[in-house]
Amino acid sequence: MAKKKVAAKKPAASTTKVETERLRDPAEVKYADQLAALVQNDSDTPPDAWRLSPRAVLDYIVGGKKLKATIDGKKVDVPITRKFYGDDSIVERAIVTLASERALLLVGEPGTGKSWLSEHLAAAISGTSTLTIQGTAGTTEEHIKYSWNIARVIAEGPTSDNLIPSPAMVAMQGGTLLRFEEITRCVPDVQDSLVSILSDKAIAIPELPDANMVWARPGFNIIATANTRDQGVNELSAALKRRFNYIHIPIVSDQKTEIEIVQSRSAELIERYDLPQRMSPPLVELLATVFRELRTGKTSDGVSLKQASNTLSTAEAIGVALDANLHARYFGKGEVTPGDIARNMIGSIVKEDVAELAVLKEYAVVVAKKRGMKNKDWKDFHDAVVSSVR
Repeated sequence: MAKKKVAAKKPAASTTKVETERLRDPAEVKYADQLAALVQNDSDTPPDAWRLSPRAVLDYIVGGKKLKATIDGKKVDVPITRKFYGDDSIVERAIVTLASERALLLVGEPGTGKSWLSEHLAAAISGTSTLTIQGTAGTTEEHIKYSWNIARVIAEGPTSDNLIPSPAMVAMQGGTLLRFEEITRCVPDVQDSLVSILSDKAIAIPELPDANMVWARPGFNIIATANTRDQGVNELSAALKRRFNYIHIPIVSDQKTEIEIVQSRSAELIERYDLPQRMSPPLVELLATVFRELRTGKTSDGVSLKQASNTLSTAEAIGVALDANLHARYFGKGEVTPGDIARNMIGSIVKEDVAELAVLKEYAVVVAKKRGMKNKDWKDFHDAVVSSVR
């Protein structure tokens, strides 16, 4: 019996494209043109090992300028976009701290942009934002200092070639910034392994008698972030606190700025997902308003409401905006509706307690219904919430 022919398999997709594709570029890649324009127009002297002067770093973070520059051999105008929405003095104090001997700790509630600001500061000052330690309950002292290639140590003993440097050690050797995300999630003993790094600017390697110290080069410093509200966080020791300058990142205080943030950041994400539609400005305003009023437990008219126990940060609102766009693209008619916002908001409300649905339902009945008498978007939002949470 003749064998059945088997169709030849299609060759695998080109790995070259896969290797070059990334879901997200680090800030120094995404904003490379802006950074290059700032370098070309920087008239001040940067501190040792900084790529930009402090004033140019501030310009990069707060944006608002258009600079003439030569990019890829062509003379072009490069607009410098705003990266951080908030008080500019916060950014100034962060830059000044990083130019000093002290490390920087950005503290605030989840979703206030601490990591975002940290990444952009590192990109502007050092040209790289990827030397990062992510703090968790499982982070060890080896993650912060160094570890060994055990197989080679067994065969050859401890040598410099068998040492695996941590991101902190690489940053020290290169004179760049280290980002330490969620530092308070590390247990206190592990946190304290930073004390010698911040005090002595060195890491001791007792296993290598002939090369037993790695010293930090000029430019090295640390930007750490810490949440004030999450569960599972540990307080910093007094010794470590003394070595950080604390800067509190508040929740965005005014509605106009929060709307701008949701609009610009969600637009970036929508572009990344190659979605054809955009959420209309009135719906962005509706989304930001609902988040703000549920977060504060009070409407813009002064009506008191049940307050959501979740943070309901601006970052959560951006996530809801993206989800609403994806929902409209794949399961709707392509245009984002108030119903898309309502359905995708539920997950943000009930993250910790399903009883929080009552908070959203009360908001729909007390606030959205009344506004819906004069505004169709609010009426559709009310109808979708009531339909989803009954």
